[in-house]
Amino acid sequence: MGGLSFAAPLALFGLASLPLIYWLLRVTPPRPREIVFPPTKILRELRPDEETPAKTPFWLLALRLALAAALILAMSGPVWAPNGAVVASSAPTLVMLDDGWAAAPSWERRIAAGASIIESVGRGGSTVAFATVSETAAPTLGDSGRALEKLRSARPKPFIPDRGAAADALAAFARNNPKSRIVWISDGLAQGEADVFAKALKAAADAGARIEVLTDEHVPLALEAPVNDSASLSVGVLRAGAGASDTTIAAYDSKGQIIAHASVDFGSALRTRATLDLPVELRNDVSQIRIEGENSAGAVALLDARSRVKRVALIGGAALDEAQPLLSPVYYLQKAMAPFAQVREARPGAVDPVASLLAEKPNVVALADIGLAPGETLDALTHYVEEGGTLIRFAGPRLTNAADELLPVRLRHNGRVLGGAMSWETPKELAEFDAASPFFGLPVTKDVSIQRQVLAEPDPGLVQKTWARLSDGTPLVTAERRGKGLIVLFHVNADTSWSNLPISGLFVDMLKRLSAMAGESAPLAGEDEASAADGPRVMAPLKALDGFGVLGAPGPNAQAIPAHFEGPASAEHPPGLYGAGDAFVALQTLRPGDEIARFDFAAGGLSPSALQSGAPVDFRGPLLALALAAFIADALFVMWLAGKLRLKPLATAAGALAIFSVAMHTGDVRAENAAKPAISQRDKEAALTARLAYVASGDPKVDDVSRQGLEALSKALSLRTSFAPADPAGVDPAKDELAFYPMLYWPIVASAPQPSAKTVARVAAYMKQGGTIVFDTRDALSQRPGDAPTPETQWLRELSKGLDIPELEVVPRDHVITKTFYLLDNFVGRYANGETWVEALPPEPKEQSARPVRATDSVSAVIITSNDLASAWAQDKRGQPLFPLTPGGARQRELALRGGVNLVMYTLTGNYKSDQVHVRDLLERLGQ
Repeated sequence: MGGLSFAAPLALFGLASLPLIYWLLRVTPPRPREIVFPPTKILRELRPDEETPAKTPFWLLALRLALAAALILAMSGPVWAPNGAVVASSAPTLVMLDDGWAAAPSWERRIAAGASIIESVGRGGSTVAFATVSETAAPTLGDSGRALEKLRSARPKPFIPDRGAAADALAAFARNNPKSRIVWISDGLAQGEADVFAKALKAAADAGARIEVLTDEHVPLALEAPVNDSASLSVGVLRAGAGASDTTIAAYDSKGQIIAHASVDFGSALRTRATLDLPVELRNDVSQIRIEGENSAGAVALLDARSRVKRVALIGGAALDEAQPLLSPVYYLQKAMAPFAQVREARPGAVDPVASLLAEKPNVVALADIGLAPGETLDALTHYVEEGGTLIRFAGPRLTNAADELLPVRLRHNGRVLGGAMSWETPKELAEFDAASPFFGLPVTKDVSIQRQVLAEPDPGLVQKTWARLSDGTPLVTAERRGKGLIVLFHVNADTSWSNLPISGLFVDMLKRLSAMAGESAPLAGEDEASAADGPRVMAPLKALDGFGVLGAPGPNAQAIPAHFEGPASAEHPPGLYGAGDAFVALQTLRPGDEIARFDFAAGGLSPSALQSGAPVDFRGPLLALALAAFIADALFVMWLAGKLRLKPLATAAGALAIFSVAMHTGDVRAENAAKPAISQRDKEAALTARLAYVASGDPKVDDVSRQGLEALSKALSLRTSFAPADPAGVDPAKDELAFYPMLYWPIVASAPQPSAKTVARVAAYMKQGGTIVFDTRDALSQRPGDAPTPETQWLRELSKGLDIPELEVVPRDHVITKTFYLLDNFVGRYANGETWVEALPPEPKEQSARPVRATDSVSAVIITSNDLASAWAQDKRGQPLFPLTPGGARQRELALRGGVNLVMYTLTGNYKSDQVHVRDLLERLGQ
């Protein structure tokens, strides 16, 4: 739906005057009277020089009429608006915009459509109001400028707004303005009480309002909460109606890197399920899943700590010779936990099954009827729990009389039998879970009955430690935080000898909740009386999705959610992450079981139009340009008809102008090429082949030593590493291009003049672009602690005033430069007593105090030494050293070469080795 608007009275008046203009142009003016002089025949034949033609040529007349029409239409201000811009009356206009997540993929088109409507209303002089369906306040009429400002500041919400409140505001506006124009820019979804809003629109139309509905052809897509079980990672994909039958989802880690893709084929269905086949370690790294190309909150599914597949170690108390595998407690636990966890059992015949399973770093350890006597096993499990592990224990005959420390409560001996021959009590049922319990929300079935249980001593705090209880109030599940970990006790056995709980679906759900909690370090609800009095545990918003599906800081209206809150998402509870540290939970945009569907506008009595993108097009500029071109053409044609316009001279002048322009352009290109400096042959070779370089000092002896030292170092690099540099080059920083050389060796000569400011700027630019300079003052023997600086050191200090040198420190033993190829303690040269300085490392975090190597984010641009490295490297053509060393020895010369190799490898590879030396730690973290 589109329209062309202009100032109608002016346009009609101008167009009506065109016949008059045509008549005036067609009237033939009277011809001049012929002047006759009787005396002579010659005078009788004279004619005036200027004559008026009998009539205007038709093509010239058409050109002038077109000129007049273009001017008239331009003055009337014609504007083409793609989305219903034609305003038939001065009635007030209301623009209502759906701002839920379903509108986000086509948000720019919706804003452009609303802007074109508001601007057209403003040009017509009418008042206009703009509101989103998430607003509850009644719309207020005003000028178009205020409405446009409000429109352009609108953003999609990460939930589906309730249109019920917007329908009330719409009805109030229609009552106050019965002859108004109401435009609804809909997202097309039925969810959010679209039928209620449609009824309000229909009622406004019956009262005399003009209703327009614009909707986009895009079919919204959405994701359900993902399921990460022991087999695979899967997610439900929904679409609101028929449309594209396939799409692609992508899995991202917490750093935003793509881990995997999966194709989705709907076929003829509106709901399907996509599976990502990845190893467990990679699946546990996935933090969110997105539908590619669908930028909305509904197209994002978040994963939290509960979504990770946990590694569970199962240990039973029965002896190997008396165990019945299909009736043992471990068998029931394995069947219950296998769908959502990686289950591990000790190898048959293992001497210490607890120690062997703890070596696999499980998230959860489940002990079925095992009493723990003091010793190494108890100590290992205690350390495991205190470091963050989760220990789940089940009662049984062996645990009934045990009294170890890894229990959340003190137990009574011998237990309690219900429904037996010597008992007056019948089997008990489960009571409803308290709101503070992690099991809150799980359905309690009456089919579960308990025949025997281990009773807890009624110590203070027992109520707060109880997560599940029987109908008589006695504890069934108790728990306690111990250090960073958690201890949970089921007061019944893990098989069916004490209850039928292990063969119920509730048992699976309870274990799944406990497994999801593994690794959480946040305090548990109900651990003390204060938290129990405060009610259920709540989690503050950590990060929130916006309407476009971008995860960021939560807004000011975001509020905390109670534990096990599953929605719906709203302005107070936006989808995102809630909690603190690693104990965060994800709130999805869609609740489990939610549907999305297209709204049936016809059933609501509405007739929608397609939303068209594009801003209004103002034709005044093109029409004025057309009128100007017609005026110039008219003048040229008149001159041509009068014989005053000669085409040949014009063509000659145009050709000359073209030739002159080409010549000038060619001259400019040649001048530009001539201005470019020629690339020297040495620069070409340096660009094609990597090599080391030294700064020429002006002292021939020093320069020869630098060249010979770098030649020997280059040979050592070729023999010992995969880097084979070409012959070293001497460079002048004032003239030569330094970018071709990754490392410069700069021997300091105190008698040399200081470089110019321009040269220092070139050196500073080289350092900032990634180059490394090794400054060697060669004065280690003449330096004395507390004395004045040597001339070489003073020369370097003067040079460094113009360089942006960061904070330096003596090379620490754990710096990556000491491990890039060889493991070194320091960097020796001709002298061994000098110190080597590099860019200072950042402060080391406490948790990384045991790291064997550290590095900065980039290569140190400055390395300063005083040990005269080149003299220790230098060799003659036979490979013999040229200078004696202090204190001396072949070992010192070898260490000097190794130090040079490390310097070059550090320059080329940066902090790469800081990761390589951590391979063992990384593998240990992954449990490999």
